[in-house]
Amino acid sequence: MSKELLTALDVLEKEKGVKREVVIEALENALVSAYKRNYGQAQNVEVEFDEKKGDIHVYAVKDVVNEVFDSRLEVSLDDALQLNKAYEIGDQIRFEVTPKDFGRIAAQTAKQVIMQRVREEEHNVIYNEYIKYENEIVTGEVERRDNHFIYVNLGKVEAVLSRKDQIQGEEYKSHDKIKVYIYKVENSSKGPQVFVSRSHPDLLRRLFEQEVPEIYNGEVEIVSIAREAGDRAKVAVRATIDNLDPVGTCVGPRGERVQKIVNELKGENMDIVKWDEDPATFIANALNPADVLAVRFDPENEHDCIVVVPDDQLSLAIGKRGQNVRLAARLTGYKIDIKSETDAAEENLEDKTIAEPVEPAVEEESVETEPTDEGSEE
Repeated sequence: MSKELLTALDVLEKEKGVKREVVIEALENALVSAYKRNYGQAQNVEVEFDEKKGDIHVYAVKDVVNEVFDSRLEVSLDDALQLNKAYEIGDQIRFEVTPKDFGRIAAQTAKQVIMQRVREEEHNVIYNEYIKYENEIVTGEVERRDNHFIYVNLGKVEAVLSRKDQIQGEEYKSHDKIKVYIYKVENSSKGPQVFVSRSHPDLLRRLFEQEVPEIYNGEVEIVSIAREAGDRAKVAVRATIDNLDPVGTCVGPRGERVQKIVNELKGENMDIVKWDEDPATFIANALNPADVLAVRFDPENEHDCIVVVPDDQLSLAIGKRGQNVRLAARLTGYKIDIKSETDAAEENLEDKTIAEPVEPAVEEESVETEPTDEGSEE
């Protein structure tokens, strides 16, 4: 057992990167517990591992006292002096108490400790590798599914894709290659757990960074994202340098850049709108493709506003099932109430100083990409 244990320690250190002293310390602590469990010894036992020979020794540590009340814990001064004339009251003496059959228990304990350390180290290696990818996109392979999760193989770990993180209507078949966003990595008692998403807004952010170099290098900034995964998303962008059109840059020549993202998300519509420091202009841009005539802010709540649009564009501004205005509200951070021009006039909103008329967002400042035939829903 001694030679096998020394060999195992060498292998652990060379192949797994687990330091010998770490395993030896864990082994000694485990052997103390094993000794007490099997031999009923009091809380004064020490185990010592000989790193050169691989031998294991158990010692009972006793205090030197004048009068002994518990022989398991104490030794008399007279007896101590027979061992060494230098002992005094209060000193501690170690007596070897290694049982003859302790080798069997030690072997079992050593095996358990080493296996546990190997598992822990493997878990740590995987955790340290994937924690670096937290908040990033990776490509994985769909492996299996159950009633709660889809399991995505990322190489060394199986990530989980929950229902809320899936794109509604998207099918995931075994061996499909998909891009996922890692939003959380945990090192639990069961090992590393990686949580991924296809519906997270930051998946869209990372896709734009991959396809648009100007976003990656900081010349164009994504200010905010509002997304209903699988259906439609609005992305607000601004240029950080002069004379650069942020929307056109994201769309790309003939829409090639944004179309790659749309294809990756199986036809999810993209509205790319220009951010503006003037809230009224930003809100008008966010409501694209509808034209906006005016924006009136609530004097009692600065994040509430009424937006006036032409009568024939009321439905367009609101969107199907209210989606357009809902996404615009998320994108801008404002609560938006849409009014037609006629309704606004009847309610005398014009007499209440609606805000300065807002120039309709030009076509280049908001782009909606229609779903491709591939991946679009019937």
